[in-house]
Amino acid sequence: MRSFFLFISSVFFFHSAWAEKYNVDIQHSSVKFTVAHLVVSRVAGRFDKFDSSFDFDEKSQKLDNVVVTIQANSINTNEPDRDKDLRSSNFLDAAKFPVLTFKSTKTVYENAKPKKLEGQLTIHGVTKPVTLNIEYRGAVTDPWGNRRLAFDADTKIDRKDFGLVWNKALETGGVLVGDEVKIEIDGEAMAASKKK
Repeated sequence: MRSFFLFISSVFFFHSAWAEKYNVDIQHSSVKFTVAHLVVSRVAGRFDKFDSSFDFDEKSQKLDNVVVTIQANSINTNEPDRDKDLRSSNFLDAAKFPVLTFKSTKTVYENAKPKKLEGQLTIHGVTKPVTLNIEYRGAVTDPWGNRRLAFDADTKIDRKDFGLVWNKALETGGVLVGDEVKIEIDGEAMAASKKK
């Protein structure tokens, strides 16, 4: 029995040992969103300050422990007055809830590749389960010897689920701001054991 537990422990250790810690390179990554405006058009924006880390085994493509933090006051739609409103208590209330977070709980694989990432998303102090569609785009070694990988992720959320309920009715019908928000992440990450 003792040898059995030693075997299980060694398998777990060696499996874990292959996983590399990665940190997202924010200079080569983006967190973007789009939402309907005036029913017939869309507003696009991004968050300029964010961070993320995760464990990834390049050989087996096992993905674990994904954590994303986004600074609410870094929201940017290229319109200062609108951004000020989005940071206010009408929407994100960045002074009271300065950080948006995502923490993964499960990775779903398809053909041994990570395809969906389930987790808990916190916005405006409200935490809800969400699922991200993900695509691993491969890994390379940069000219300085650092291992880098790239990925895409996207999801859709209902902003009202997170307490973002402000809106204004239009005379022609409909509302000023749509409820569905599409979130897209273009990511490049570098192994934590970087060489530079």
